[in-house]
Amino acid sequence: MEIGGPRAYDFRMPTLFERIIAGELPATIVYRDERVTAFRDIHPRAPVHILIVPNKPIPTANDIADSDEALIGRLFTVARDLARREGIADDGYRLIINCNSHGGQEVYHLHVHLLGGAPLGAMVAKTS
Repeated sequence: MEIGGPRAYDFRMPTLFERIIAGELPATIVYRDERVTAFRDIHPRAPVHILIVPNKPIPTANDIADSDEALIGRLFTVARDLARREGIADDGYRLIINCNSHGGQEVYHLHVHLLGGAPLGAMVAKTS
């Protein structure tokens, strides 16, 4: 077994997110700059569900380099600003980063889920 678990994605092919960033696939873009693109999730889990993605392809949180520190910080400042703009900052919101299969990652391009607009319940189901 490889460290971090098996990956089900061929990293030689562009991810869906790379194709959205390149304008090859449609998405409802809510923010874009030279480092980050944010768009609405096509299968929202909350009234507000936005994906905040670095334009640089980074497959998982395990693949973040020390040189990516400012970029990763940018994901969070964009999330903060979008939460304010969407009107969910005062009531609260959740930021989620999934990593690899056990973490629930479906697209192997690092991204932050911004969720809010309603009470979100427990973060993780309790195990017995």
